[in-house]
This record gives sequence, structure tokens and C-alpha cells, in this order.
Amino acid sequence: MTQKLVIIGAGMAAGRLVENLTDMSSSSEAIGQDKNAGWDITLFNAEPRGTYNRIMLSPVLSGEKTYDDIVTHDAPFYQEHGVTCRFGERVDGIDRSAKIVRAPGGNVPYDKLIIATGSNPFIIPLPGHDLDGVIAYRDLEDTERMMALVGGTKAVVIGGGLLGLEAAAGMHTRGIDVTVVHLMGHLMERQLDEAAGYLLRKELVGRGINVLVSTNSKEILGRDGKVTALRLENGTEIPCDLLVMAVGIRPSTALAAEAGLATGKGIHVDDQMITSDEDILAIGECVEHEGQIFGLVAPLYDQAKVAAATLTSKPAAFENRETATKLKVTGCDLFSAGDFAEGEDREDIVFRDPARGVYKRLVLHESRVIGAVMYGDTADGGWFHGLIKNKTDITDMRETLIFGPAYQGGAALDPMAAVAALPADAEICGCNGVCKGQIVEAIEDGAGSLDAVRATTKASGSCGTCTGLVEQLLSVTLGDEFKLPTAQPVCGCTDLTHEDVRRLIKSRELKSQAAVWQELGWTTPNGCHVCRPAINYYLLADWPVEYQDDPQSRFVNERKHANIQKDGTFSVVPRMWGGLTNAQELRAIADAADKYNVPTVKVTGGQRIDLLGVRGEDLPAMWADLGRAGLVSGHAYAKGLRTVKTCVGTDHCRFGTQNSTGLGVRLEKKLWGSWTPHKVKMGVSGCPRNCAEATCKDVGIVCVDSGFEIGVGGAAGMDLREIQPLVKVATEAEAMEWTIAFVQIYRENAKYLDRPYKWIAKVGLDWVQERLADEAERARLIAAFELSQTIYQKDPWAERARAEEAHKFAPLADLTLEAAE
Repeated sequence: MTQKLVIIGAGMAAGRLVENLTDMSSSSEAIGQDKNAGWDITLFNAEPRGTYNRIMLSPVLSGEKTYDDIVTHDAPFYQEHGVTCRFGERVDGIDRSAKIVRAPGGNVPYDKLIIATGSNPFIIPLPGHDLDGVIAYRDLEDTERMMALVGGTKAVVIGGGLLGLEAAAGMHTRGIDVTVVHLMGHLMERQLDEAAGYLLRKELVGRGINVLVSTNSKEILGRDGKVTALRLENGTEIPCDLLVMAVGIRPSTALAAEAGLATGKGIHVDDQMITSDEDILAIGECVEHEGQIFGLVAPLYDQAKVAAATLTSKPAAFENRETATKLKVTGCDLFSAGDFAEGEDREDIVFRDPARGVYKRLVLHESRVIGAVMYGDTADGGWFHGLIKNKTDITDMRETLIFGPAYQGGAALDPMAAVAALPADAEICGCNGVCKGQIVEAIEDGAGSLDAVRATTKASGSCGTCTGLVEQLLSVTLGDEFKLPTAQPVCGCTDLTHEDVRRLIKSRELKSQAAVWQELGWTTPNGCHVCRPAINYYLLADWPVEYQDDPQSRFVNERKHANIQKDGTFSVVPRMWGGLTNAQELRAIADAADKYNVPTVKVTGGQRIDLLGVRGEDLPAMWADLGRAGLVSGHAYAKGLRTVKTCVGTDHCRFGTQNSTGLGVRLEKKLWGSWTPHKVKMGVSGCPRNCAEATCKDVGIVCVDSGFEIGVGGAAGMDLREIQPLVKVATEAEAMEWTIAFVQIYRENAKYLDRPYKWIAKVGLDWVQERLADEAERARLIAAFELSQTIYQKDPWAERARAEEAHKFAPLADLTLEAAE
């Protein structure tokens, strides 16, 4: 007999509950054919959407992912499982005597009710907290509010915990000037000790995020109802256009309390997740169990599993198990578990490697590990967590304990042996509470790929930080039968990978898009919006003379020669060679800003001036005006050279060892206009003090007394990478040669949309160095690059302006392709 189940809240716990009911239905003969274990489900959500992975809002904010990427339960899922969705509808109340949920769209009766209302962000009641521009950071709307900010905007984040730092990092990635204000003495004090908190703060400050600790906020200032600044206890005022409060959460209990359920810090539940009303269960951040409330996803998923078992009359009990926190905050690896407070009866084992930014601390009590904190290298976190949970006596391995499982027995083992040595109950996926034994069992039962393990156990299905460990377990368990995931096809039009297509374009001498579609068996006559930009680039790079660039196969940014913004306006960035400019250029930029009513003018991180908010219809005229002043496109929109950032070098600096500005200008003038698989950023620092930040660029040159040290493969976005040494040369001419040759070998071999560091990881730096060290090959690469530049090194602004004036082209093309950045 079908019963009515109403769920209030569609967060991650509620989504997992529906999944668990479905799983139990498929495995229970007693339930038979019913798709939801005998339940007719109605799902309410105050947000106008279903379940999504809140853990991944940070990558959405930073631009690494989109909202669609983090949806866990879409409309087809609810339809397939017969769930009636009432999204965007806030429940008015619960009538327990009539067993009815009251809602604006109509009341719904229930046999059983699940309350999964989650939590509310805590807003510090500072004067001015109700001003426009003061927000929390909890849901998609908050994230979109931050995403709407434009470069040059100032933001303040109150709270140096995980959410606050993720908000700050995401906004900083978007060019926002961010200050974090934290009351406590170090960041993330609940997860990190003081030393690890110091390292985290140092890293964030080094990236350009202002961080104030031991700082108390006093008042939020505003004008005309909108926030303008945060005033601190010491009187300092920090200007801001947006203030984000990320100081904690409180269980959402109002609905339950109004219905007369027992509440305290949260909604009281027993081991079966039943409230004080036997027909009402509660799960998620809104509950209180044995005096504890919950904010991590792992116990929430455990609660969902127990609640599903309770609804289907299966034995289960919720236990607040020991959980570890493995986090990735703005590219910084962090891990903590257990109790790491100091005490007279406790001992510490500490490992520090300042050069690598690695810090590890184990807290021991009576020959057992009771706490662990790690920063920079968290690979062994699962093993240490197992020692804590199992209360393992570590007496026999104390001397090598800090080095992890790979060193037990007196010698270092390879990583696979270390994974094999993990006990069966070692936790691999903290989000979903999956241990090694469960994963191995799933693999032995036929889950022979990462996707299959994820589908069976949910390991690696939430934050993804355990993906590498799961793949290692697959390799250890299956041996030679396991193959790492292979490259994906270019798109749905073909089964060929990017590497296959590049090889075939060269070997078969395919010199047009039509030839690619025909000879390589494309299923779509003229390709699609995914493959056309890639194929256009490969043809352009391999056949610069024979192939003519197809503007309609480029992203909208490249067709418009400007970066499209969130509101449909554009960002125009004139090139400034090596960061140098003059009065004439500055006057031209100022005149253009006045003439076209540009709302925002910003100095970029690449030492250029950005004109933001330009209307699309004004672009041709603005190009013409800037071109008449001698300014060319900065290609801030391009899969090509963006900037060559320089310091003043020997021209002005007393520390300069070489003419870094001159080299940067010569490189930029040589390389601009060259199309590459992805954007390329360069830097030339005049001495090892590295003021031009050359060591985190795609190509970075550091000037030294003996000449020039060239490195490649750096990055400073979501992935933070230091350059790898390519070569040391004595002369500027050699530095030019090696840099041009590297750009060309990258152009000829890399997959479209792979930054240099991703391509180098695939082919190996040794391969690149070996090819470039061959003088004949280096000369060939330089000649090929220069040939391409004779055709494509043109200023698109000037070209388009001349064409418009001569009426050779129709008006600007429609925006038919989505921007990639």
C-alpha cells in the first residue's frame, strides 16, 4: 500500500534520502515493483530549484564550474522517481493533529514527514547589518550576487572559516579587491592549529587577498541605504561595495518549533532520526542528536541512510562517528582530524618543510594518535585518520610515523604499496563515509572504473578530493586490468580525441573544415559549437598559409575582440608593451572612456588599463579611435598571448641585473597576435626578487647576473603552480629564441584549451627540453612561428575598423557561440 511522504527541504541530505529509498526499493523483494519503497513523495524547497552540491559553490563562484555542473538531482531524476516537486514554495506550517503540511500552493497530507530545512547563516547584529549589499554565503543566489561584481569592486568578508575563505578566493579570482576580517588569532581555528593557520594566511596574502586576524568589527557604514565600508573596533574603515558575512550557521528550527516539536540547538532526534512526534523525522543541518549539531556532509548522508531505513522498517541507528576534514581552500591542501589542542599529557610530532610549504603535526596521548593537522601535503590523511578512529598503538612505528604508511617497516615504499597497506576500515571518502573495504568489495563485484565505483559507493562523488586514492585502489585491486580513464572525444560529433584529430589533420594534410568533417567521419555536417573552435585552431596552427581563419568558428570574445561581461557589455583592453605607456596613449584612453561613457576603468594584474562596460554597438568606433592613437588590441579575450608583465629592471632598479623591461617589450612585440591552444601569460623579472611574478606564468624569465633563467608551466588561478626550469641562457637573443620555440612547440602539439602546464604534464618536461635543445629543431620551430606571424600578426581592431569604414563587412556577427572564459 502506497503511503504519502512529504519532505520539507531539498538540500543534499534530502536528495540522498530519496536515493536511498530508491536503492532499498530495488533491493527489496517485499516492496516489489514500487520505485520509491512504497512512498508517494512530495518535495518542498524554498529555493526555486532541486538538489545541488553546495560544497561546489566555490568553483562556481571562481568560474571553474557552472551551476549545471553541480546539480545532483535534475528534473528527469525527480520525474523518473515519481517525486512531486514544489520548488520555490516556502511551507507555512505543519498541522500535526491533521497530519497536513500547509503551503501557499495548497496543503498536502502526509503519513510520514521529513523535516530537512537545513540551517540559516548567522548574521552578526552589527549596526548597519540590514544595509543593501550585506549578504551571507549559503546558496546559489548569494553566489550569483558575488559573481555579478565587476573588476575593481571592493569586498569585505567577515569570517576566516572555510566558507569565508572560499568566498574571498572566488571573488579575488574575478578581480575583486577582497579583505578578510577574522575575530580569532588564526584562520580556520576549528580545523587548523596556529602553525597551519599561519601558513594558510601567508599563502592567501601572497596571492593578493588582504587578511586581518584578531580583528573585531564594530559597525557597517552606508550611504543611501547601501553599504560603503566596515568600521573596525580600532577605528579603521575598510571601504567596500559588498560585505559578506560567513561567521557560522544556525539550525533552522522555526518550522518544527511552531509545530510543537522538541527543539534545542536543533530539532531533537533519536538514533532512528525520529523527532518527538513518531510520524515526523528530521535530517541534516537542522537536527540535534545527543547534544550535537552537524555541518559536514558526511554525517548528513549517514542520517539520510538511517532515515530511509527507518521509513522502510529496517534496523539502523545513527552514530556520530569520528570525521576528518579534508579541504581544498583556493588550491591549498588542508587536513585535520581528531583533537589537536595542547595539553600536559600530550606529545607532538611535527614535520616542517618550508621550501615546499609542508607542515604536519600529530598529537599523541598514551602511544596513540588522537589528532592530526596537515598543510600542503595531505596524501596520508586517510591513514592517520584510521589510526585515530581505531586507537592504534603506534609504539613500534613512532620513529617513522610522521612520514606516513609508505615508510613503515624502515624503508620508503612506492605509493601503490602504501595504498595497499591501508587497513580495510581506512576512510577514503570522508564526504560519504566510504572506507577502503567498501571500495575494494565494489571493485571485486565488478565496478571496474572510477565512474562505476562512484555509482556503486558514491566515493569521489562529492568534493572529489579522494579521486586519486580511488584510482589507486582500482589499480591495486585490478592490476593490469585497470586502465586510467582515456581521453574523451572532442565532442558528440566524433569518437576521435583531440590528439587523434591533430595527428590526422597533419598526416592526411586536411586543410579545411570541410575536409575534416568529410575525411574523419563527422556525424554532424558542419560540426557544432564545441568542436568548431578547436578544429579552426588546429587548422590555423598546422596550415597557416593554406587555411583561412573562420571568425564564425571562434568564441564571441574573439569575434568581438573584447570580453563579454555578465550584463552584455564588453571589456576593452588596449595593449601596453611590457606595461609601458605614454601621455598620448593615456589621453586616448581617457578620451575613449569619456566619449563612450565607460562606467569602470581599471588597472589589470597584467599592467594594462581595462575599459569595462562598453556597449557592443560602440566597439567599432572605439577601436578606430584607439587605433588612431597607435594603440593595438591587448588580446585580453584571446586564446593567445595576453601579456608580458615586466619590472623596471636595470633601467631604474638598484637590484636589477638585466634589462627586463626591454626584453619583455621585445618578446611581446614578437609574440602578440599568435593564436595558441589557450591563453598564454608571460613575465620577465629583473632579478630573483621577482617583482613581475614571473615564477607563476606560462613562461617566466628571471634575470640573474649570469643571464636569464627561463621556466615554463606556471599558473596562478584555481591551480597554483610554480614554473619548471626549462633552460639557463647567457644572452637576450638566446632567451628570445628559446621562448619563441617553446610557444611554437606548444602551438603544434597541445590539445585545444589545455594551458601549458596541463600539456607539459602529459608529454613531460624532459621531452620538451630534448626537442628544444636540438638547434636544428629549434630553428625549425622559430621559422614556423615567424611564418605564421607574417599572416596572422595583425591588429584586429585596426583591421575591423578599416573594413567597417570601407563597407566590406556586414555589421558585427550575432553572438552565436558561448564565451569560454
